[in-house]
Amino acid sequence: MQHVSTKPDRLAKWLDITGELADKFALGAEEIDRAGRFPHENFQLLKDAGYLALTVPRIYGGEEISLYELVILQERLAQGDAATALAIGWHLSVMMDLAIMRPWDEAIFAEVCRGVVEDKKLLNRAASEAATGSPTRGGRPQTTAYKVNGGWELCGRKTFTTLSKALDYIIVSAVIDGTDDVVYFLVPGSATGISFDETWDTLGMRGTASHDMILDHVFVPEEANLHEPARNGGKQKHAGWLLHIPACYLGIATAARNYALQYASSYSPNSGSGPIANQPNTRSLIGQMELEWLTARNLLHAVAKRFDEDRDDPALAGDLAAVKHVVTNHAISIVDRAMRIAGGQSLYRKHPLERYYRDVRAGLHNPPMDDMTIGLLANLALKPYSAE
Repeated sequence: MQHVSTKPDRLAKWLDITGELADKFALGAEEIDRAGRFPHENFQLLKDAGYLALTVPRIYGGEEISLYELVILQERLAQGDAATALAIGWHLSVMMDLAIMRPWDEAIFAEVCRGVVEDKKLLNRAASEAATGSPTRGGRPQTTAYKVNGGWELCGRKTFTTLSKALDYIIVSAVIDGTDDVVYFLVPGSATGISFDETWDTLGMRGTASHDMILDHVFVPEEANLHEPARNGGKQKHAGWLLHIPACYLGIATAARNYALQYASSYSPNSGSGPIANQPNTRSLIGQMELEWLTARNLLHAVAKRFDEDRDDPALAGDLAAVKHVVTNHAISIVDRAMRIAGGQSLYRKHPLERYYRDVRAGLHNPPMDDMTIGLLANLALKPYSAE
């Protein structure tokens, strides 16, 4: 059993910092969404605050926060700008995964950690491809690594490369030419042969810069082959770090909830007496919204704490998948109810609800997908009754 302690003073400190960042990000969120541009200014503020090092191990100068702390902070950050929160969430979660699993040579991991802490470097995995879909479904990548003198050459195209042009380290999945071996390579974002096709023109999460990455005979040295299996997310038994995803969508739902409550308490049409919060239909919507919000939030926090206490607990497989399903779908419903409360005003782009509505939909397409979760839960439920 492992136990990662949550320090109340540390969490309170970082909640204050994160809250200030989120409030600043909220001021520019509409413009970033409309332009569909990457928010470099937000990431500079995150770097200046030391946010990039939150999940780096303490021995390498990081905060080594727990999963519970991560979801709390990401939930708060997403209330300001969801695209920024989801993008930095991938960096933080990959660092947490690596810190827990230690799948690489320790010297390479230490170098990456120092780069994050001292030089404010950003990293993410690049594993999705058009032909394979989500890597969590087990598809074999078409990106290929060719053995050459002194190292490797990588050729291929990756989709959904969140953070794209801002990445300093890119962890690329590729199949070794002539074999069935699929491993990760550590590639500098500045490597010759890397380019980006700006395909990210989407309904929501427009500021994540999740463009297609093209690898055109990208040379990397021998040590760039991390010998880390890339199928189905690598070796980790329970990918608790993926809870950064529902945390982000819960943050969007929380922002929508807060906006709707403020609106209902202050808007008083001359067709009635007092604010619309007094009307039975509005109160019903508020009550249903609150029930879903409390359910989602309590489930997310509880499972994150359980992961911190014992990340090898077999029951976590179903619980972690269920959290993403429940929280994301509840978040979509919460935003919908918030829009019903605000009525026609929710359709105007000058108000944030329509952006929340578009952003929160993206959660359906982050892993694990709903059909995979339902199938997993059915298998787990039936397992005790299966014939030997």
